[in-house]
Amino acid sequence: ITGAGTAATSNLIRSLRAGADSLFIVGAHSDRFFLRKSSADANYLLPDLTHPRFFPALRRVLAKERIDLLIPTTDAEVRALVRPGRRLPCRLFLPRKAVVDLCQDKYRLNVRLRSRGVPVPATYPVSGLGAIDKIFRRLADHERVWCRIRVGSGSMGAIPVKRAEQARSWIAYWDEMRGVPATSFTLSEFLPGRDFSCQALWKAGELILTKTCERLSYFGGGSQPSGISSVSQLAKTVREPRVVEVCAAAIRALDRRASGTFNLDLRENARGVPCITEINVGRFASGTNVFDLTGQHNLAATFVRVALGRRVDLHEEYDAAEGYYTVRDLDTLTGVFRTDELFDRIVDARE
Repeated sequence: ITGAGTAATSNLIRSLRAGADSLFIVGAHSDRFFLRKSSADANYLLPDLTHPRFFPALRRVLAKERIDLLIPTTDAEVRALVRPGRRLPCRLFLPRKAVVDLCQDKYRLNVRLRSRGVPVPATYPVSGLGAIDKIFRRLADHERVWCRIRVGSGSMGAIPVKRAEQARSWIAYWDEMRGVPATSFTLSEFLPGRDFSCQALWKAGELILTKTCERLSYFGGGSQPSGISSVSQLAKTVREPRVVEVCAAAIRALDRRASGTFNLDLRENARGVPCITEINVGRFASGTNVFDLTGQHNLAATFVRVALGRRVDLHEEYDAAEGYYTVRDLDTLTGVFRTDELFDRIVDARE
């Protein structure tokens, strides 16, 4: 597993041990300080992903440890691993390169899904600062507009705005201070409703297992201009068949033979329709414990079994585990609690 020692990988390792404690897990990272925090059984320091020695070093580790399956944990790693001609002495279980490329450009993804009838927010690419007024006229029916960078994760460069001047200033700032050109941004309708996350496992076009949760508050949201983040601080598991229906339609719109894991973000529009805002392909959400330590099936452990070609017999594709909350904070283990456990060892002294 790459990214060893980071929060995302630590959460994934915790999930895998809970669902398949016999696994021998090898961690890798290019940062020795993060790697020192890894909970894997063995850990290897690799060159940076962009270094020409990265893949030779990775191949040596895979061969030495006789690795069966490599699991990437970042978009950049997924993108690098699906490039043509990339040969490794172990299995990968990733979507096709065309699907990865499409999903890692949020505007191209939006256009594809809209053309296939999948609910998405009305979105326009920014061709330059001079084009912003015209886009705002197109979005005049919406009180607020969502301004974001069309690639990346973690709500990078995202902000809600009410006026064209605000979007223009924000985009100009990113261009001048961060070297992100105006053409990297999109403007779209602001979605005011509930915020959902869905993790889904597919193989050869068949949905194997999916789970859903709702974000209730955001990690670091108060310190971000947008007020939100893709990283939840408080989330709860929910049963939302309509969310699963939209997500399944989205994956089928991308690839009728889809394989791998897909993490989908959705938010309700003003009419209460859940709309796809992004799809992170080939990797798990950083808060994967909400999907793995609740319900009947551990999604991360099921992924490993499916990736290794083992038989998986599930009665239902949708494992809707209602009544669980997850709480995340800096430097603490993710808390996973049932509703009836929320006040365990707590004395209510508010009155």
